[in-house]
Amino acid sequence: MSLSEQMPRRVAFYSHDTVGLGHTRRNLGLAAVLVEAWPDIDVLIITGNPEATTLGLPAHTDVVTLPTISKDAAGEYQSRALNSPLSLVIEMRRRVIDGALTAFEPDLLIVDKVPLGVGGELLPALRTLSAAGGTKIVLGLREILDDPVSTVREWEAMGTTSAIAQFYDQVWVYGDQAVYDPVVEYGLPPVVANKTVYTGYLSHGRIAAKEQGSPAAASGPESPYILCLVGGGQDGYQLADSFARTQMPAGHRGIILTGPFMNADSRLRLRQAATANPALTVHDFLPDAAALVDRAAAVVSMAGYNSACEILATATPALFVPRTTPRTEQQIRARRLTDHGLADMIDVDQLTSPWLARWLAAAVQHCDHGSTRAKTTINLAGLDAVPALAATLVRGLDHVA
Repeated sequence: MSLSEQMPRRVAFYSHDTVGLGHTRRNLGLAAVLVEAWPDIDVLIITGNPEATTLGLPAHTDVVTLPTISKDAAGEYQSRALNSPLSLVIEMRRRVIDGALTAFEPDLLIVDKVPLGVGGELLPALRTLSAAGGTKIVLGLREILDDPVSTVREWEAMGTTSAIAQFYDQVWVYGDQAVYDPVVEYGLPPVVANKTVYTGYLSHGRIAAKEQGSPAAASGPESPYILCLVGGGQDGYQLADSFARTQMPAGHRGIILTGPFMNADSRLRLRQAATANPALTVHDFLPDAAALVDRAAAVVSMAGYNSACEILATATPALFVPRTTPRTEQQIRARRLTDHGLADMIDVDQLTSPWLARWLAAAVQHCDHGSTRAKTTINLAGLDAVPALAATLVRGLDHVA
């Protein structure tokens, strides 16, 4: 009897991860719905983010963390923790990835965004799995990567089209064509377009997919509050500082989640502001922000993919304040979602505390401010679609629990 016949069906996720939790959080959400659909499967998360272990894992899910890398101010990769050169760090990562995937023998591998991995670190594993023939391989893409010119340039530099043609069975776009169609916007060739499936936004069901008993789900402020989200926090201080300086509507508290990657000096300044203002609370990190978004009177947020999906899953009035560097992805997303009436938007350089105070006062006065999301025709049910998509690829995943 072969190893694959002795073991349960297996799903692996890979995300390269530099700074920020977006890729890992997306994969954990997908893992949760797959485990819910098939409680007897095993899931392996391979990530460049050791912080993934703090997020809470679905049942039968384990994590392999890679030696960490980051990007410098010029956007170049470098070792995040080790003094070793990047070439050595990539080689260590390559061997870990290859060993883990070769031993795990996944029935399905879902790769987030970078088809060959950083520095081609995923290539040996892709060759091994493709040669063995027992693994279906999917590339998962958020709906917006960057502006078209930058995306096409990067796509060509990484050899993305040839990688998809050689190794990938499908490309899952985690979005709705009505908001942004990457095949059209980026002029993707037929070899990619023919493999592309639009799941819808990974939005509805995010709260239910979280591990029960997480700190954010178990407790939270009882008084009405307004939430400020800045993603991982590495570039969110300007928004958080503006929020901290803003007068909250009467009877409402302000809560800032700085994210785990905001630098220590910035976090200290925000905590000092909270010490001077009893209506303001600052948390570095909570593993389940989705529940806080759902209960908030309003939310002010950057426009990263996961934050946007958590907001769209609720009726909470929302203001997007997107970053514009090093990518314009957030700005494009905020504009498209605003055009569909799903949120409001302002550029961070135009944001002032008096303007924000007026927006907040108006938002909390109208309990049906976010009700248009319940009526939207935009597909927000991507999490529901993924198990069925997986079942079309992998024999034995044909019954959804």
